[in-house]
Amino acid sequence: MAVQIQMRRDTASNWTSAAPTLAAGEWGLETDTLKFKIGDGTTAWASLAYSSLPAGTATIASPTFTGVPAGPTASANTNTTQLATTAFVMTEVGDYLPLAGGTLSGAIVGADQIISAPVLKDVGETCVANATSGATDTIDLTDGNVHNVTLTANCTFTFSNPPASGTSGSFTLFLNQDGTGSRTATWPGSVKWAGGTAPTLTTTASRTDILVFTTIDAGTIWYGAVSGQDFS
Repeated sequence: MAVQIQMRRDTASNWTSAAPTLAAGEWGLETDTLKFKIGDGTTAWASLAYSSLPAGTATIASPTFTGVPAGPTASANTNTTQLATTAFVMTEVGDYLPLAGGTLSGAIVGADQIISAPVLKDVGETCVANATSGATDTIDLTDGNVHNVTLTANCTFTFSNPPASGTSGSFTLFLNQDGTGSRTATWPGSVKWAGGTAPTLTTTASRTDILVFTTIDAGTIWYGAVSGQDFS
């Protein structure tokens, strides 16, 4: 019959309660923690240190690696606690601009965050074109801050999605008469004009007026002003 050797074993709490003194070279295993001690013949269990791991073995908690550990390469934009390989890090870093210089290759969404002290050069603004206003038209600031509208009927305007109160928001409106002309505009009741009177729009066919609207209270009040009229 084959010889079977078993170490002394018990739970950590039972070892502590029993408080034995292991013989020199005798092993004692904690079955619930899988840690072990090797006796020296004189030191009681509670004072006996746990045996060290074999050389070159890292502990589970806060290990220190040497050499070049290998691991699987995660897919791009993975957000887990797994180790990151060099290939993964290089892929992720490649998705971001360097702190100095760099060229954007797509749209950036600021999500209403503050950008302080930029110096802007060669700046353009999105122009939202609406060639057929119809009887109603909505100026949506999330589409852009320059709107080019051709009146094809007497039109009632609505302004939507201004920035939050305490932030200034404005847009420029290019208001064009169609080939028929004589189209009128009705403004939101929240618009205030200098002197309390809305301007008289150019109604000649194919002419353009330019107006600017600004709010500082999320659109509760819009301040309207004429930038220029009767452009042909």
